[in-house]
Amino acid sequence: MLKIAYDSIYAHPLPEGHRFPMLKYELIPLQLKHEGIITQENLYAPDILDEEIVLLTHEKQYWEKLKNLSLTYQEEKRTGFPLSAQLVERELRIAQGTIDGCFYAIENGVAFNVAGGTHHAGSNWGEGFCLLNDQAIAANYLIHKQISKSILIVDLDVHQGNGTAQIFQNNPQVFTFSVHGDKNFPFRKEQSDVDVPLPDGVEDDEYLTMLDQKLDEVFDKAKPDFVFYLSGVDVLATDKLGKLALSPAACQKRDEMVFKKCLAQQLPVQVSMGGGYSPNIKDIVDAHCNTFKVANDLYF
Repeated sequence: MLKIAYDSIYAHPLPEGHRFPMLKYELIPLQLKHEGIITQENLYAPDILDEEIVLLTHEKQYWEKLKNLSLTYQEEKRTGFPLSAQLVERELRIAQGTIDGCFYAIENGVAFNVAGGTHHAGSNWGEGFCLLNDQAIAANYLIHKQISKSILIVDLDVHQGNGTAQIFQNNPQVFTFSVHGDKNFPFRKEQSDVDVPLPDGVEDDEYLTMLDQKLDEVFDKAKPDFVFYLSGVDVLATDKLGKLALSPAACQKRDEMVFKKCLAQQLPVQVSMGGGYSPNIKDIVDAHCNTFKVANDLYF
């Protein structure tokens, strides 16, 4: 069964300017239910992540500032939204949902988190609407528990996974792969194991040809026993922040390529949804739902 982490706190209320992007967290499961792709049985609500697991990835001083709501003005500004206890709880539940998803992926081949993909959070900073790095936390958990020895993180959000790259820059057990807009946020990039910086305006054929080649390369280099996939839909031509020009069909084909690569090598894959900022919320929700549909068709 396809298992999906979702909690109502994912749609944490934010000030007026930030509410729109959060709507998708409510609408994605509703749309999937409406189309008969899932039922309530597919959804699970994660608990709050234990502090000791946070500290496998994030520095203690940074975590204490988050926990005590004591980020400096500049540190809070860098995150993009006002810090609150509910927001910290939200991030803890998202990260736990990604860890839980790892076990569902090991059991079923694939599992999802409706939220997550908080790849801008580094070991000692929050940035770009990310406070705790859910897939980095889950990867370190798998290694710490000796469940996995070699992990590949495939980050196809339009923004570089700078926090993920920084966290694992000296860890040979985690291979980081990021395809992103070269001139897009974050403007100070970190170094992944493989980075593919794309110029503005890249379209379907160029993107998919590149991805086909690079997936072969990174799977060969990483030789993973577990895969994390960050499936941001801010690569769409309709996205107001993305600067790329992919069609919904190409975005769906991208997902299919990743899943088929994992299936061919019998590798479990945990999927976090990442970004999406098209002006029409339907474009965002449809593209995210397509990722679920592709996985459901291939695995179940």
